[in-house]
Parts: sequence; structure tokens; C-alpha cells
Amino acid sequence: MKLSELLGRGLLELDIALAPEQQQLLLRYVELLHKWNKVYNLTEIRQPEQMVSNHLLDRLAILPHLWPKKCYDVGCGAGLPGLVLAIAKPEWTFTLIDSNSKKTRFVAQSIIELGLKNVTVNCGRVEELVAQKKFDGIVSRAFAETSDFVNQTRHLLAENGAWAAMKGLPDRDAFERLPLGVEVEKIIALSVPNLTAARSLVVLRESK
Repeated sequence: MKLSELLGRGLLELDIALAPEQQQLLLRYVELLHKWNKVYNLTEIRQPEQMVSNHLLDRLAILPHLWPKKCYDVGCGAGLPGLVLAIAKPEWTFTLIDSNSKKTRFVAQSIIELGLKNVTVNCGRVEELVAQKKFDGIVSRAFAETSDFVNQTRHLLAENGAWAAMKGLPDRDAFERLPLGVEVEKIIALSVPNLTAARSLVVLRESK
């Protein structure tokens, strides 16, 4: 099956509508990832078909549950989920960060080649970042256990903002170690086309 068909069917299953131009950008991103991965080992996923399911559809599955127009992707790796979400939501702005310079170089090059105007990327440690304007949404995929994710990014969250932690199964033990004043708002079970592994989204907020 063509990659375009895999993506198109997956989007139908997720009930997500993307313009043909957006779908082409997502597939172009897969091409770039596949090409760079041969040299820089950006992801363990080697086949483009698997990248569509494990990277594109897996990240897009959280889209209906997101709210931020100003989003921060912590530990973005090769641009996941930040680049994928930025293509799907061009009216939002995304800032990505990772401490791995080869991965942020790839992300920077992808931003240029894909012509994305709503994304910036930084190389560094999130706990050292000082933001002039805070973020109304902070997202991560397997960056750290939930309590560490919150602790390291709390200084970047805007008032009334929230965290969105992408998980396999929720690390409920870590919820007991959340800092004072932070609570789990909801846990959303996700179903990703062509993936059998468990996926969930944990949304956390400052306590009222």
C-alpha cells in the first residue's frame, strides 16, 4: 500500500481532516526522516510504512484532545510530536527543544525544507530555559516520568495552561510523586491505526 493511502486511511480512522497539502508535508517529513535516519540514527523505526503509523498517526491521535495555540514540545527528538502537530495546526505556534544536537539539526533542516513558519527549535536542557512568554500547553512523548516532566517544565507553563504527556500505559505510580499543587485532570485512552500497543494521553493542571 502506498504511504499516501496508509496516511489517508489512518486519518479517516482518527476522524481528523487534513488538507491534501498538509498530508503531502507529512509524507515529505517521513521522506526526510528516512533519509537522515540512515546516517544519524534518529529513530529505531526504519521503514517508511512504520513511520506513518508509529510517528505520524501516533502523534496525530492526540490532536483532538489538545488546546494550546502556543505549544512547547519537550524532548522533541526528531521533531515528534512537534513537527507533526505544527503541520496539522498551522495557526498554532510550536517551540521544540532537545539536548541532542544531531536531532535538533535535523529538525531545523526539516523546518526549512518543509517551509514551516510556525515552528522554532532549540538545542539545550529544558530546565535551563528562560521563556519571555510562557506556554499554554507543554507536551512530551516519553521525555521522562510524569513527575519529572512537570518539575522540569513548571516554570514555563502559563497561568491556566496544562501539560499533555503522551504515554504507553499511564505511569500511575509517578502521579503520587507530582509536586504540590499539580493534579491529573484526565487520562485519555488512545487508539492508533495499525498499532496494537497501548497509548494514552495524560493531561495535568495546576490545582485550583
